[in-house]
Amino acid sequence: MSSHRKFLVAGLIALLSVGTGWSQEKKEAPVVPPREGKREVVEIFNGKDLKGWVGNEKLWSVKDGVIIGKNTDEVKVSTYLLTEKGYSDFRLTFDFKLAESEMHSGIAMWGRIAPDKGDPLTYAGHLVMFPSGHGFYDLYGRNMIHTNNEIAAPLSKQHDWNSYEILAQGNRIRFVLNGKLVSDWREPEPDRIKSAPIGLQLHSNKQPQEVQWRNLKLETFPDDKLLTVK
Repeated sequence: MSSHRKFLVAGLIALLSVGTGWSQEKKEAPVVPPREGKREVVEIFNGKDLKGWVGNEKLWSVKDGVIIGKNTDEVKVSTYLLTEKGYSDFRLTFDFKLAESEMHSGIAMWGRIAPDKGDPLTYAGHLVMFPSGHGFYDLYGRNMIHTNNEIAAPLSKQHDWNSYEILAQGNRIRFVLNGKLVSDWREPEPDRIKSAPIGLQLHSNKQPQEVQWRNLKLETFPDDKLLTVK
């Protein structure tokens, strides 16, 4: 075989190798079906106090039926208001308002409390981000794992109330913003999913900030349907 022909064959093999690697990287996530369990509505917020939650008392409070996360001094590591119980498959509906600052917030799920990361109540795991910089983030893991900002940003109100629905089943997360489905995503590495506390995020920030939450409703092992899509 001539040197020129050998060069062409070698190049073709290299291209095929790259193509194979690319197809593996882009391989679709497996389909993990919804887990079985007792379907029930859980009162995670009684509208009066933080019973059933764990958080830094200096940062979290309740006023007029609204959970408020607020700081004046620097928050060096993102901290969370966490449910005492853990959840895997659930539907969470709620309203959220970014009252002060431009820093996003989010719902943490499917992970663990991670005091080893610099705050007794920080989180390692999945984070559904809003009301700006939308997407799904793997805290202390793979970083951004899904972006939906192109769809979500035009629907979101940065400093007013927004309504959300998160439907988590198996390895699937569906995310509804103000009545519109903006994400239907599956975790490609299902072993990362754990039954874990749900966390409300107060993001690390050098500036004063305030986040507000109301009308939180949780249903465990829900039906496979969205309730808030218009």
